[in-house]
Amino acid sequence: MVTEDQVREALRLVEDPEIGLSIMELGLIYATEIVDREVTVTMTLTSPYCPAGPLITSQVESVVGSLPDVDKVDVDITFSPPWDPKTMASDEVKAMLGIW
Repeated sequence: MVTEDQVREALRLVEDPEIGLSIMELGLIYATEIVDREVTVTMTLTSPYCPAGPLITSQVESVVGSLPDVDKVDVDITFSPPWDPKTMASDEVKAMLGIW
């Protein structure tokens, strides 16, 4: 059975192509849920009009779907709460983006 840690580790491979940083480190992943062999990833984008949204979503489906024992991946995009790098990004990302 796939674990939350395995899902989150796989999600580290997905980068926002405009920023070039992991969606995990950016704080775009709000939750992951595993029920039987189905994984739901609840996430946001850097903005509601993010042009890379479809690419990021397909990459999330691909990396999580490639994990053993995963039959289905659902990606739920939400903008509540809206993404705020000051509070949601890792300290490393804040430093890279010049946010103190």
